[in-house]
Amino acid sequence: MSLVRVHNFSISLDGYGTGEGQSLDAPFGHAGGRLHSWFFGTRTFRRMQGEEGGSTGVDDAIARTWADGIGAEIMGRNKFGPQRGPWQDEDWRGWWGPNPPFHTPVFVLTHHPRPSVEMDGGTVFHFLDASPEEALRRAREAAGGLDVRIGGGPSSVRAFLAADLVDHLHVVVVPVLLGRGERLWDGLEGLEQRFRTEAVSSPSGVTHLTFTRP
Repeated sequence: MSLVRVHNFSISLDGYGTGEGQSLDAPFGHAGGRLHSWFFGTRTFRRMQGEEGGSTGVDDAIARTWADGIGAEIMGRNKFGPQRGPWQDEDWRGWWGPNPPFHTPVFVLTHHPRPSVEMDGGTVFHFLDASPEEALRRAREAAGGLDVRIGGGPSSVRAFLAADLVDHLHVVVVPVLLGRGERLWDGLEGLEQRFRTEAVSSPSGVTHLTFTRP
């Protein structure tokens, strides 16, 4: 069976995966770019933006595995955009422009489904009001035998971890303290007992933690 994977998921030292106060102008709330600055300089990120250059060290070597063998993604509504409640603007098609970096079916978890949105490059956003189990079933059908990536945000990753559906979890611990926002680990006491855990430190100051199901 295909694997369920999480990649490049950044958290602060106090466990927050995003800041407080997400808006159109602040996708990560008051955290700004602090959780992701380690990634922005990598060759992987620059290629996702259609640019050349970028670092090729530890951060890039780990980050670039995010797309290998992925056939579909599941993400929470707050990763897709800043709107809450019933959709006020169905013209919104995500933060990523006309050609998002996914190039696969993407299932957006929301209590307010809307028609699917087809983008350039093979990305199609589908909007589901579904449990983690049902969303994963739909994503696996669409993935054609390839793996499924859980893209975030924190509540979505936490829900799939709580349901014991994740096989590979890559968390990047960034040496900042946010103090507020949305935490990843709440309600997951003893999670480490399900996985083999490896840690790799980077010159950028972050620590890459990889949890792999035995």
